Amino acid sequence: MRLWQQYLALIAAVLLPCAAMTAAASSPIVIAHRGASGYVPEHTLAAKAMAHAMGADYIEQDVVLTRDGIPIVLHDIHLESTTDVAARFPDRARQDGRFYAIDFTLAEIRTLRAHERTGADGNAAFPGRFPLGPGLLTVPTLAEEIDFISGLDRSRGRRTGLYIEFKAPNFHRREGHDIARRVLDVLVEKGYDQRRDQVFLQCFDDVTLRYLRDTLQTPLPLIQLIADNSWGEDSEVDYDFLQTAPGLDAVASYADGIGPWLMQIYRGKQADGSVELSNLVALAHERGLQVHPYTFRADQLPAGIGSFAELLDIFLHQAGVDGLFTDFPDLARDYLLQHPVNRTSP
Repeated sequence: MRLWQQYLALIAAVLLPCAAMTAAASSPIVIAHRGASGYVPEHTLAAKAMAHAMGADYIEQDVVLTRDGIPIVLHDIHLESTTDVAARFPDRARQDGRFYAIDFTLAEIRTLRAHERTGADGNAAFPGRFPLGPGLLTVPTLAEEIDFISGLDRSRGRRTGLYIEFKAPNFHRREGHDIARRVLDVLVEKGYDQRRDQVFLQCFDDVTLRYLRDTLQTPLPLIQLIADNSWGEDSEVDYDFLQTAPGLDAVASYADGIGPWLMQIYRGKQADGSVELSNLVALAHERGLQVHPYTFRADQLPAGIGSFAELLDIFLHQAGVDGLFTDFPDLARDYLLQHPVNRTSP
């Protein structure tokens, strides 16, 4: 681990409030979405250190592969949205103008500097969070991040979970790589492959989840992510179908839970101000599936929601979800400390 990374971890662990403790087992879990990404650039070790200090129960790792088959923690299969790849390797884009992580070796990716996410226009995706310019932050490997979180667990007396997503598995397969097997190899190497109470594996692709369960025979809990069909996720699954009773019956045959978009649960407010919710959580719970919706952002509230606390109340107390992904794990943890939720997990 590099000295500056150790330094950032120490600052986060020492200076941030220690009152945010791990939730009770029966309480909904707080999942740090790409780390504490509301405060520090996503998927950097600094963001993971801050999420750890904020008391997140689980910290998310989106994983893609390098050209030499190394799992790295990066949300996209492209590099230009969150690194300075275009400046460092200007001639390495494909015909579509994108810089694909799979086209770069780990050694090359280690030379990149990470920054806050930008859109296609080069402007900040979340204006006002923090400066855009690349600095000292880098792109970690999955193995490095596991070592980092495990080390913080030892030094701080915690047991923090990993929440790993396989990004674009069909794309990787077409490029000649088995991302599911490579990630499991790292988990075996790090001793996390049997930790059912400390690791979730998630994917938008149902075929990959079935492969993990049936062929690779992982005992780790699997989460079927649910997108909107218009998003063009790397899968042939019909996400509308997955939100129906027959669709959830199918999910229950290979997975342990679902990760829906929050707007698939929250439908808005009626004219009288009452909240309209779908029946997705109830249908999932009837089949013994956990429900972990995404993404809860204090600076991007859904229409009709007046505050982050109101949003959390709707999902935790009214909809009854079992956990949630948030860019602001400290706010979710503080809310749960002030408004406890205790229930029996499905």
